Amino acid sequence: MKQKKMAISLFTFALGCSLMTGCGSSNTVAAQQTEEETLSVKESSEVVDENQAIAEQLFIDLTGTYQELWPVILADEYKQIWLDDCVALVGEDNAEPAYEKLTSMVTGEVYGEDAVKAYADGGAAYFCGFTHDLCKLEFDGEKSIIKGYDAAGNELFSHTYHYIGMEEIRGLYEYESDDADAGEFTYFCLASDTSETTYHIEFRYGSDIEALEQYDAGEYAYWLASGISTEYDQTMVEKSIELFCTENLSE
Repeated sequence: MKQKKMAISLFTFALGCSLMTGCGSSNTVAAQQTEEETLSVKESSEVVDENQAIAEQLFIDLTGTYQELWPVILADEYKQIWLDDCVALVGEDNAEPAYEKLTSMVTGEVYGEDAVKAYADGGAAYFCGFTHDLCKLEFDGEKSIIKGYDAAGNELFSHTYHYIGMEEIRGLYEYESDDADAGEFTYFCLASDTSETTYHIEFRYGSDIEALEQYDAGEYAYWLASGISTEYDQTMVEKSIELFCTENLSE
């Protein structure tokens, strides 16, 4: 009888150990999962924070005033610079056709739904000018302010902006106005280009952030504004041309 009780006791003890071990494993797995999820959230936060910091620095680096790029660097006086750069990349026989092709890519005259219809069968070109009467764009990076002026120098808008995220197709940094009635200047999407790095800037702006994230559809289709500092010099012109040729003609 004692042996039977002892056997039962040993069985009960073993079963208890087994259950304790099972619970311990479950807790360990749960703890590991929680830790992994915490790390994942932390890593995600670090990425967001990194983009936020870059976006804030970009705003500071853009401080200055800009006008449309292409009317400046496509002026007749700079055509030989274009041709010389094309010769260096594709040879003398192909230089003129390359120049014509390159310039046609950025001198489209329509955008939005009109461009979608016009380019339905191919042959698309981008309109790279400013829209909505904007003639000059001014950044005050320290105050997070963007201002716009028309051809007569009248102020079209002046708003503070804050970073809201990244546009996926071209990797543009997205900013939203703090003013509710900013209209077509509610959102700005800025490339990482600056006068110091690429000698020009590229950006989009509008009232619909989802539409701004599309390039071949919607009201902003086939439009990407390009600017150059109003205080540009010969070096900035030459470097902008060289960069565009190299990016589009290099093998």
